[in-house]
Amino acid sequence: MSDHDSVSLKTIIFDFDFTLADSSIPIVECVNYGLRGLGLPEASSDEIGRTIGLHLSEALVVLAGEEQQPNADKFLALFGDRADQIMADNTVIFPKVPEALDDLKNRGYTMGIVSTKYRYRIEDILGRAGLLRYFDNIVGGEDVDRHKPAPDSLLLAMENLSVSRQEVIYVGDSITDAKTAEAAEVEFVAVLSGTTSPKEFDAFPNMTVLAGVDQEFVRCIVERNPNGTS
Repeated sequence: MSDHDSVSLKTIIFDFDFTLADSSIPIVECVNYGLRGLGLPEASSDEIGRTIGLHLSEALVVLAGEEQQPNADKFLALFGDRADQIMADNTVIFPKVPEALDDLKNRGYTMGIVSTKYRYRIEDILGRAGLLRYFDNIVGGEDVDRHKPAPDSLLLAMENLSVSRQEVIYVGDSITDAKTAEAAEVEFVAVLSGTTSPKEFDAFPNMTVLAGVDQEFVRCIVERNPNGTS
């Protein structure tokens, strides 16, 4: 990680899906429920997995073609109906995440989440896992008009947390996340807990690539910021 002109790192903002948690099984079911509802063929798990992190309207276009754009609202409604039934129960927090969050919180960092997933759904999942207390702010898909990779959601989280871009890192698993950090001029840490390969991140220089949000991640933060958050 860069020293970012020696400004103290105060805040770590995370993507959610494939960064902190695996919700791929319910997402695949909800996407295919939406596609079936539009009279379209189902997509494979791999195809859907590559769209996780995109806004659902964009995922629909990727999976079913530009001509489906007018059906985006109906697709979102169908996805949402099914997600209300199965998403929280079938989303699994990555096993090393709770310890890492606890360690970071004890070291004085504020933490947030920026995701295209709806905020209330993230809060539900984290609440069930006993992890909601670690996060000082969550920006979800309903909170901005322009979604990632536009910087709006990340900039909103920074505003809510009263931190400058020099005091923040954004952590995510996808090229969309990397582009979001770049657009917001925020330092980015890539994790390989999603579907993106290390090589795909090569287009984004001056960043760190780690396995996931775990104790090695915490060590990297401590090395980046040896004097803590003060």
